Amino acid sequence: MSRTLLFEIGVEEIPSAPLYDAIAQLKRRTEEALRDARLEYGTVESFGAPRRLVVRVTDLTERQEDRTLRVKGPAIKAAFDVDGNPTKAAEGFARGKGLTPADLVRVEDESGAYVYAVIDEKGRDAKEVLPTLLAQLASGIDWPKSMRWGLGETRFSRPVRWLLALFGEDVVSVEFAGLTAGRETYGHRFLSPDAVSLPEADDYPTAAKRGMFLYDHQERTALVREGIEQAATSAGGTAVVPEKTFAEVVNLVEWPTVGVGRFDAEFLDVPREVIETAMTKHQRYFPVEGPDGLLTNAFIVAQNGDPARTQPILAGHERVIRARLADAAFFYREDLQRRLEEYVGDLEGIVFQEKLGTLAAKVARVEALAGKLADIAEIGPDQRAEAMRAAHLCKCDLVSHVVIEFPALQGVMGRYYALASDEGDAVATAIVEHYQPRFAGDALPSTTAGRIVSIADKLDTMAGIFGIGMPPTGSADPYALRRSAIGVLAMILDGVKLTLDEAIGAALAGYDGVIPGLSPNEIGPDIRSFFNGRLEVMLRDQGYPYDIVDAVMAKASDDPADTMRRVRALSAFRDTAGGADLATAFKRATNLGQPDLGTTADPLVFSQDEERELHAAFEAAESDALRLMVAHDYDGALAALAGLRAPIDAFFDEVLVMAEETVLRENRLRLLNRLVSLFADFADFEKLEG
Repeated sequence: MSRTLLFEIGVEEIPSAPLYDAIAQLKRRTEEALRDARLEYGTVESFGAPRRLVVRVTDLTERQEDRTLRVKGPAIKAAFDVDGNPTKAAEGFARGKGLTPADLVRVEDESGAYVYAVIDEKGRDAKEVLPTLLAQLASGIDWPKSMRWGLGETRFSRPVRWLLALFGEDVVSVEFAGLTAGRETYGHRFLSPDAVSLPEADDYPTAAKRGMFLYDHQERTALVREGIEQAATSAGGTAVVPEKTFAEVVNLVEWPTVGVGRFDAEFLDVPREVIETAMTKHQRYFPVEGPDGLLTNAFIVAQNGDPARTQPILAGHERVIRARLADAAFFYREDLQRRLEEYVGDLEGIVFQEKLGTLAAKVARVEALAGKLADIAEIGPDQRAEAMRAAHLCKCDLVSHVVIEFPALQGVMGRYYALASDEGDAVATAIVEHYQPRFAGDALPSTTAGRIVSIADKLDTMAGIFGIGMPPTGSADPYALRRSAIGVLAMILDGVKLTLDEAIGAALAGYDGVIPGLSPNEIGPDIRSFFNGRLEVMLRDQGYPYDIVDAVMAKASDDPADTMRRVRALSAFRDTAGGADLATAFKRATNLGQPDLGTTADPLVFSQDEERELHAAFEAAESDALRLMVAHDYDGALAALAGLRAPIDAFFDEVLVMAEETVLRENRLRLLNRLVSLFADFADFEKLEG
């Protein structure tokens, strides 16, 4: 026989993001717990709403499976004396398992000869197992932040107010957080606050309707999305729906009703990003844009109140957003009273890092570094000037009223203020783009000036933080240096002509006199190694074989773009007909080679045709391969060596390299050294598999 198990944890409102994670944890942990408890089931579903976490198990068996345990005990020679009598070791082991020494089983296998206790364990009723199992599920949920309440010691995301646990028609007496589970749940806080009793577990959907709550987060997702689309259509536009805000709203409402509010059209003079940020991040509203793509003065609200009172509720939201936008408009107009250049001096009042000085000092370093990087990258004088001007102004909006109120708009407002100050579109764009890429998958800066300033800003931070001895650890990266390194590498790989050593050296030079005792010769290699670690991860994430990445990275230059070309070329070469065999031959030659002997083999010492043929093949292919290597045409260089495959195979098949005669052996090793030397700086072929 089987039944449905229902377990609900009733709580005060749980924050949205942790709720999603808890729903996933609850399903996974329930499946694991039931499997460990030997309770068979049909399906496990978990749900969540602001005031409840729910797990439902269908077709749960009423009794555990029986099982037989074989517990390994002491070795036979330790369990019995020479006369076959049990020792104290055997007696103690048997007693601990509820057996007598006569019940122990002797087993001899490859691990040796031991005694075993064989225990037949009868399965218990599920009703006996479930109270402890469910209590452990509740206490085992991991929360990013948890709390205690009252006089209890239980920790949970928010105070637990009720427990419901039913196994079919029977209540499961789960005890958690000072509460004992019953058959009652509680409905919507305002619309149906009274207790709702469930005759059995399968009545939960009906009880939820009576209680006016949607416990299924996926059902709420579909309902809210449909409501937003319908509301936007009624307002004559399309909703702007950031997925992060939408996901949060879904977990803020238990019985959602969607409506349209309006604000004064005069606020549309404020930059769109300000309006959207005020709505989506501060109020969890959704803006509406018209057919022309411009924002309208409509906004959409998913509210949790009485559907019959939607209009009064919307009026309240309109008052809230009016005040919020009025503040934003005031801040924006105040900011425009000053040219962007005038904000530079205010940066003296902001500490970048206590050991590295003010934000004004950082901006001065970034500006100087941007000029150096522009020279290294050989960009034109106009773009160099744009980059330096953008670097000079790139942090000014951090002291503006709007960004202080809406920190997420840093850079965005800098662009608006730059345009208002007649700085030009190139400078304005570079200001907003210098923060990119902000996260994995984010777009790279679209302009050369934006890329130069972005790299300068990130390198300056990396040089300073490494310089004061605070590099990222395995668990901590407070200055997001890993993300910065990946961003710099992505821009270099996308065409910015920079080498790491030169760029890192220029960044460290900016801290001369700032960091006492700074040694670029010591810190520079550490930063370079940090970059190499990120580059290795990037290459593997792009699908290149790990052994090829390892082989190339072992010989990596300070040019990430060159490293990428090598990895791509070697990967493609090994996939060609014969490429893998030739790569294996390189590896074999590397293993056998003795560099001290040099690379000049004497043709007069050759005693076999295979030696002569390989030497002749080298003469024909070497010059082309070296020329192409110097030109960084690694595909061409490897292709030029493709003709070596047959003579190399013949050489290894027919020639005894490690001949007893010293002259023959050393001459043959010099021939192999010549092969190895062709790619000595290209990759470490010893790291290749096969």
